[in-house]
Amino acid sequence: MTEEPSGSNTENIEDDDWHLYANAGYGAAESVEAETSVEEDEDTEEEWFDGDDFYHQGASIDWDSPPCPAPLGIAHVIKIGVCDFCLHRIGGRRTKSQGFGGGAELRNEAYARDSELTKFETPEICPLCEDLFDDVGNIVERIIHSVDGVGFKSMQLGIHLPKDLLQSEDAIRTKHGSQGSRPLKASFAQAIQDEMLLRSPEISFVKDYPDIMVTVDTLTLRVDTDVRPVFIYGRYEKLVRGIPQTRWPCRSCRGRGDGCESCEGTGLQYRESVQDIIGDPVKTILDASDTSFHGMGREDIDVRCLGSGRPFVLEIKNPKLRELELSLIEDKINSNDPEKVKVNSLKWCNKKDVSRVKETRSEKSYTIRFRIDKPITEEEAIESIEALSGVTLEQETPKRVSHRRAAKTRKRRVTTISNVLVEGQEIQFSLRCEAGTYVKELVHSDEGRTSPSVSSVIDRECEVLWLDVDEIHAD
Repeated sequence: MTEEPSGSNTENIEDDDWHLYANAGYGAAESVEAETSVEEDEDTEEEWFDGDDFYHQGASIDWDSPPCPAPLGIAHVIKIGVCDFCLHRIGGRRTKSQGFGGGAELRNEAYARDSELTKFETPEICPLCEDLFDDVGNIVERIIHSVDGVGFKSMQLGIHLPKDLLQSEDAIRTKHGSQGSRPLKASFAQAIQDEMLLRSPEISFVKDYPDIMVTVDTLTLRVDTDVRPVFIYGRYEKLVRGIPQTRWPCRSCRGRGDGCESCEGTGLQYRESVQDIIGDPVKTILDASDTSFHGMGREDIDVRCLGSGRPFVLEIKNPKLRELELSLIEDKINSNDPEKVKVNSLKWCNKKDVSRVKETRSEKSYTIRFRIDKPITEEEAIESIEALSGVTLEQETPKRVSHRRAAKTRKRRVTTISNVLVEGQEIQFSLRCEAGTYVKELVHSDEGRTSPSVSSVIDRECEVLWLDVDEIHAD
């Protein structure tokens, strides 16, 4: 069965959006005017430099020196003014200390070999990292502040670096750094991770399914924190009619803004939904911002879902708590509105289970009751209706969903029909059928769009009174 239109509650849970950064435009070109006349300047061809003529304090640096870890290579990168951290990461030499401490050791060793190196003054900014490593402590403080009060165990770190800085660093490192030395981006991320682990050793840094994603913009030192959702699998029973599975936006205002007079400002066509009856208690318990509901199909608003219930995954967004006894959550949900919705079989799951639940096609069992326009004998009704067991239906898209479903003919198999009950001009029976079968249309034929149908085999007009989902044969 397919429910009437409702608001989409499924997010695109395959990919996460990252900011796009253009070139930062670091650096400035300076020109020195020649002592010539204006006329001579106009005739003189402009001279361009490709970086091979690098001058420091009036002396040309040897760009043809061997790469690190050769002593001349280390001397060269000291001359161009790399910071201690970058000296260590591209130096390719083992040291007692790491980071700035390891770079200081390499620098002192180089000074001991060649005292002339001490005459090279350290520039204002490191040409490899532009002194980013000085800000590691500041960035870690910002990360810790941004996750204050949030429970988590794993983190994924994203670093945004200007394209021109990455290119210039790569050019210097690949030519003068040791073979296999780590690029700036990976080194900077590792430095932040190391500092975080010193302060919070219980954190683990992962590539897949982190509890928290942190992105750092190195231009502004801005830290953005994205608390990843948690997911709970379970089954729900809808014990009353008149409740949609998910939030249904108001038809008039479509749920925008503060609503309208039609929805009394709620933005909803129906005040209640299975999503909110289940999700609101969970949102409160886990201190989350919202929920999304992913069901294994959906029943119509006027249809109950009984038996062991319909499988679903509840996605809880921005939770400050990520772990809690599911028995406590289940009790809280079942005490929220026990006469309308109950849940069972709750368990923690992950993002992949959303696709699994939504894509699973399971047979379903129903009980349906309808009224006919003129009497029929019990024997004729039972014989005619039970004859539809094992039949493959051809169902054109029903009129009631034609505005949102493609117009096509679907073939669906009725597995069994049983328990036919005739009470005057009201008839009731149970059936088991293939996923996607339009059961109401199986009875009343939808003006011939479903063939064969109960209406056609008993030669009566049929009006559906109610329909229940008895079981969803999944798991």
